[in-house]
Amino acid sequence: MGSIGATSLAYATLYEPRSPQLERITLNLPRLPLALDGLRIGQISDMHLGLRYTTENSRWAVHQMAAEEPDLLVFTGDFVSYEHAIAELPFVLEGLPRAPLGRFAVPGNHDYWEGVPEIKQTLTNLDIEILINEHRPVTIGKETLVVAGLDDMWDGVPDIEATLQHAPGASVRLLLAHCPDALDYISGHGIDVQLSGHTHGGHMCLPGLGSFCLPRFGWHYASGHFHVNETQLYVSRGLGGLPLRLGCPPEATIFTLQRGSG
Repeated sequence: MGSIGATSLAYATLYEPRSPQLERITLNLPRLPLALDGLRIGQISDMHLGLRYTTENSRWAVHQMAAEEPDLLVFTGDFVSYEHAIAELPFVLEGLPRAPLGRFAVPGNHDYWEGVPEIKQTLTNLDIEILINEHRPVTIGKETLVVAGLDDMWDGVPDIEATLQHAPGASVRLLLAHCPDALDYISGHGIDVQLSGHTHGGHMCLPGLGSFCLPRFGWHYASGHFHVNETQLYVSRGLGGLPLRLGCPPEATIFTLQRGSG
């Protein structure tokens, strides 16, 4: 038993944290217009620059997105774990695809701890727009996709009313929210898809036992795809965090919107 435990610990600390996977998810939306059918969204979450393996994992994710060339690219928070790592962002994100429909982000709790103004300015210089309780309409033909960004549940001041204020009538409403438990807060506001991160999948997830280490505002939705009332939620396991993972490898994600029942 001792050798099994040692092997598992070595796997969880040395192998899985630095073995990211590209996940491909189809989101079936019954009201999706034909103009948006097949639209592809790339998600990068929880890079946590400044910790072990995180630069390598994040560079891997950028290369994946460059190869996939999604129509829209989004980041769901926790870019850094230490203030000094903000300076790494231009290097880490070098080669990121342009994404014809835009590149958008929301801050996470760690970004607030280390400096949202500096992160926002750095991302703006890289043509990535941080949305904090605001939205942007994206036009595709005669259809509109609203991309909205909710402030962080932990250290921000989330306001879904302000986020959607004056939002145009849209074919699809996409919400970026770092913490997945924001889903319960935004219920009833016509959000079709919410993309989140924050949890890292719980770091250790065993069959039949679930996730062992879930953070505040991430207790209800650990990782993966959920369909709750009117909204589909996807929670990324992210790329960084503590160098300890078992059963929840790091990820970057490509979504394809498809017309159909969920």
